[in-house]
Amino acid sequence: MSALSHHHSAIATLPAPFVLECGRSLAELRIAYQSWGKLSASRDNVILLCHALTGSAAAAGIGPDGRAGWWDDLIGPGRALDTNRYQIICSNIIGSCYGSTGPGSINPDTGVPYGNDFPQLTIRDMVRAQRLLLNHVGIRRVHCVVGGSMGGMQILEWGLLFPDDVDLLIPIATAAQHSPWAVGFNAIAREAIALGAAAGDVSAGLRLARKVAMMTYRGSQEFAERFGRKRSSNHPLHLDETFAVESWLEHHGQQLAQRFTPESFNVITRAMDQHDVALGRGTLRGALGLISQPTLCIGISSDVLYPPHEQQQIAQLIPNARYAELGSPFGHDAFLIEFAQLQNIIEDFLRLNSANVCQSHTTTLSTTTTLPA
Repeated sequence: MSALSHHHSAIATLPAPFVLECGRSLAELRIAYQSWGKLSASRDNVILLCHALTGSAAAAGIGPDGRAGWWDDLIGPGRALDTNRYQIICSNIIGSCYGSTGPGSINPDTGVPYGNDFPQLTIRDMVRAQRLLLNHVGIRRVHCVVGGSMGGMQILEWGLLFPDDVDLLIPIATAAQHSPWAVGFNAIAREAIALGAAAGDVSAGLRLARKVAMMTYRGSQEFAERFGRKRSSNHPLHLDETFAVESWLEHHGQQLAQRFTPESFNVITRAMDQHDVALGRGTLRGALGLISQPTLCIGISSDVLYPPHEQQQIAQLIPNARYAELGSPFGHDAFLIEFAQLQNIIEDFLRLNSANVCQSHTTTLSTTTTLPA
């Protein structure tokens, strides 16, 4: 854990109404965000982090609950996301429950929280809201956007929605089009939530949804090595949570139920299922072919949710992309675990590309009028 200087945490109120792709509008748009490191005088050193499904803006440092941020090992002086060189910004997506406008926000038409009436979002809506946040804090251009899983979906949309506003892209363990495999698991998880609500136990539904998700986030190799046939009970014929893996799943289910809401889970997973960079842009090849930025696509050898071949395809279809792979038994969650590998891969990519990007923008930046802070 490093001591992080220049840490800032805030909730921005942005211009509204914010019109969503579905046609509905948000009368108020609030986005929670955190930043680490200093903004350069030319405002060209920003790295934007995009978090995954149940993530938050707390990517680094130690939170009030004593837990480290989800990418704490990668953020700080001398690390891949070096706060001596870059200002790192992470915002909580709209639709979530960690400070940004979401199902828990007050619906001005009714005076009570939106709940399940919160309008359907898309990944593109999330990215457009992030662009408004950066406008609000006076940042016109982003040096790099990086994120894993649902965060990686946002990265691809950044390259397509705002091609002139971002220099480098790093999508990790993600999808260009949400696969029927991934859609199916999300559908099962949402049904678990619905069944829990119908039975009068919403928490049970969310716990079961998390258990379903955890089975896709990890892999059989890790389970075999970590749990084997170990039991958590001395009574081998006892059927309730006898095996160690059952206790592990219950633990993760309980944790999510304590910190997340079923309404946010539903609206965000729906947004993920709708994700398709080719929608309205022709073919997948044509859409990804529009991305011109140097791009680092990172896959995970044991990922069953967004397998390596999907990351390789993304890299093949983006003209200026390269592919790297994390060798790990931890499945999809490896992007939240394999920090040593990520450190080397991301640091090398930024070092190789940053100098060229900065040089190419020197003239442009010298004549650009920056937005007010």
